[in-house]
Amino acid sequence: MSDPAPLPDEVRALLDRSNRLGSDPAVTNYGGGNTSAKVTVTSPASGDPVELLYVKGSGGDLGTLTADGLAVLERDRLVGLDRVYRGVEHEDEMVGLFTYCGHGSGGAAPSIDTPMHALVDHGHVDHLHPDSVIALACAADGEKLVHEIWGGTVAWVPWKRPGWELGRTMRELSTDPDVIGAVLGGHGLTAWGSTSQEVEERSLRIIREAAAYLVEKSVDEPFGPVDDTRTARPEADRQSRAAALFPHLRGVASRDSRQVGHYTDSDVVLDFLSRAKTHDLVHLGTSCPDHFLRTKVRPLLLDTAPDAPLEEVSARLLELETEYREEYRAYYDRHATPDSPAMRGAAPAIVLVPGIGMFSFGADKQTARVAGEFYVNAINVMRGAEGVSTYAPVDEADKFAVEYWILEEQKLQRRPKPKPLAGRIALVTGAASGIGLATARALAAEGANVVIADLDEARVGEVATELGGPDRAAGVVADVTDEAAVTEAVNAAVLAFGGVDLLVNNAGITRAGSLSDTTFEDWDLQYRIMPRGSFAFAKAAEPVLRAQEMGGDIVNICSKNAVFAGPNNIAYSSAKAAQAHMVRLLAAELGDIGVRVNGINPDGIVKGSGIFAGGWGASRAKTYGVAEEDLGKYYAQRTVLKEEVLPEHVASAVVALTNGSLPVTTGLVVPVDSGVPAAFLR
Repeated sequence: MSDPAPLPDEVRALLDRSNRLGSDPAVTNYGGGNTSAKVTVTSPASGDPVELLYVKGSGGDLGTLTADGLAVLERDRLVGLDRVYRGVEHEDEMVGLFTYCGHGSGGAAPSIDTPMHALVDHGHVDHLHPDSVIALACAADGEKLVHEIWGGTVAWVPWKRPGWELGRTMRELSTDPDVIGAVLGGHGLTAWGSTSQEVEERSLRIIREAAAYLVEKSVDEPFGPVDDTRTARPEADRQSRAAALFPHLRGVASRDSRQVGHYTDSDVVLDFLSRAKTHDLVHLGTSCPDHFLRTKVRPLLLDTAPDAPLEEVSARLLELETEYREEYRAYYDRHATPDSPAMRGAAPAIVLVPGIGMFSFGADKQTARVAGEFYVNAINVMRGAEGVSTYAPVDEADKFAVEYWILEEQKLQRRPKPKPLAGRIALVTGAASGIGLATARALAAEGANVVIADLDEARVGEVATELGGPDRAAGVVADVTDEAAVTEAVNAAVLAFGGVDLLVNNAGITRAGSLSDTTFEDWDLQYRIMPRGSFAFAKAAEPVLRAQEMGGDIVNICSKNAVFAGPNNIAYSSAKAAQAHMVRLLAAELGDIGVRVNGINPDGIVKGSGIFAGGWGASRAKTYGVAEEDLGKYYAQRTVLKEEVLPEHVASAVVALTNGSLPVTTGLVVPVDSGVPAAFLR
């Protein structure tokens, strides 16, 4: 099989340009905008020259774009579709025809913006969403401002939904040799050029000149004066308050489907929330399609004082939630047609809390984070528009036409099916090694966001990075015997992802010894770490679980020694027995909020175990009269199945108990011991 043909130089230049533009937040947002290049090659089928359009495919991101993310279309066939175009009422059907224009495999799926690249008779086209240009695009007198800044060099296009009609408009404008691009009302920027360098220079020039105009002409306080009752709280107070509020807000955001959260308390957000115009601007909503597709039409603004009692805030939040959901339902009903997709849910994607910050939500952490980034873009747009004019987003009907566009619905339907634990937030103690590490890996593999809690500061960071970094996992140093540290660990989980759904109490230690050998210090240490540590984390997690109103799971990693009277192990075994009975007690107490509590009784796990590596292995080997390196085999031979128990076996049991396979199982302690008859539960 021959190697694939090398990329043409123009395509390499396109990718380099795309990555530069997409990496600059002043130029475009994550996943926003698209770029293209037209290249003439020799057709392998006919041997004749053929002009190809390489254009960023649907759903890609310019900053990380590779050749695999490009749609590759034969331009003559694509432009020829104009002959079958039946008018704006039938515009959507054109997208289904793009695939008939593919060259070879066709590359990535073409996006709805493809026509504005195909129909423009210039070699290179950029379509971008810079805040400075969108501020002009969303200004009440945007057309006048564009003419004032650029004369006729940059054109103005009133709002048009992306598609064939917009592509035709771009084609007409681009025939004027004096016009280098256009500001698209309520949308963004399109520029063109004969080379990759020329179009990039033109795009950046327009963006810089728009930004300079906003700085020069803006009024001093575009959002109005500061309201002293809504100014930012000190950072420590904000963090503490955010941790207390987040589970309540996540519960509201998850009414229709489980959501993960992201918290932002940047100066941009806090300043916006402190201003006199905040309420009115928030209720006008966002404008650029990329903005409101991510943030919904508008956020929910929590209007209580930053230091109001939590009970008062919770009660007001429920009132505002009811209003928001009723308003969103009415918005849907006003504009839906028989052909519209079903309403996707009426919960807010963005919740704004003056003095504290912004809470954004999505099906996963990345989506939640990006939604927040898009609302920061929206704040920048509103500031720019209000500074030189009046912010005037596209009207509600046009927003609905994009939000519930059948083409957007089809894009959503193409998303991969979520994994069983997607949207769930797990906190695992003792997660830097052994059972805890295997459990963290298994939960992450099933789609959960995982908080790695352990005493080993270096390892918690390493494991969090291994599992995917901040969008997938977070590490926190936690001493389970320190009540304040436990609270801080739970708060860290909440601030990282919005809450806690799944707690695995795994941290453990052992000090072998008979009754006469065991000191009070040995006894107390093991009880502080295992039963008391499990109690401390369950107690810290309970208010979060109750506030979320989403159920949850607690799993105690106990031991077969909880029921097996092994020799010289009095403190450890009795501590594990306490952990096991705690499972039953917590299951009975927390069932009213839908929290399942179960336990696992593993046999001795040697491989990968921090406990066994720390001296316990040598002690047990001496007790049983075997070499330490043979201890795992010794344990296996005394079992019914004659199989050594590994950390991954315990992790699989945790997944089975929490992934929805056992939805009505609680108060159960599951043996994972290869069958130790003396430890069979009765």
